[in-house]
Amino acid sequence: MARTRIPVCSLALWLVAAAAVSAGDAEHNEEVVRRMIEAINQRDFAALDAVVAADVRRHSAATPGVEVNDREQFKAFLRQDLAAVPDAQQEVQMMLAEGDKVAVRAIYRGTQRGPMGPFPPSHKKMEIPFLGILRIEKGKVAEIWVEWDNLAALAQLGHVPPPGVRGETRPTRPSPGKRRRGTATRLMLEGGSRR
Repeated sequence: MARTRIPVCSLALWLVAAAAVSAGDAEHNEEVVRRMIEAINQRDFAALDAVVAADVRRHSAATPGVEVNDREQFKAFLRQDLAAVPDAQQEVQMMLAEGDKVAVRAIYRGTQRGPMGPFPPSHKKMEIPFLGILRIEKGKVAEIWVEWDNLAALAQLGHVPPPGVRGETRPTRPSPGKRRRGTATRLMLEGGSRR
């Protein structure tokens, strides 16, 4: 039985070629995500057809009850978001790709001019960082996981107090050692009378 020998240089060339293909795939996947974000920012929903799979799925604990199981539901979700925040823009801060996944850290900016769930228009601006992981299949976004801090968004819009603030911001009672002295105590210490 003869053994087939693969020269070490052939194996090395194959590994280099595989790494180049993988790097090319990562760059291509990042470009797909950039094109999707650009289409959203430009309100070009027809362009989404080229970069978002027909059966795309979106997952987010930040929007419980919102189901996105296809491209048309994704577009409907985006239209609903734009009705509340018509000047919304997403700015990518960081993007990393590996295999079929692309991770994104971005900033969502906009002014709430329409109702957002139970919250009426505030006409205030918000700037919220968010994180997303997108799975690319056959050159299109096939699955999206996205999360952000809803409490921070609602606080910026004035719908809830900022974290750590409860109602009135100053203490209702002086802290020990900083008590204001009553008139009788002050006069007694000063040696005067109340008359």
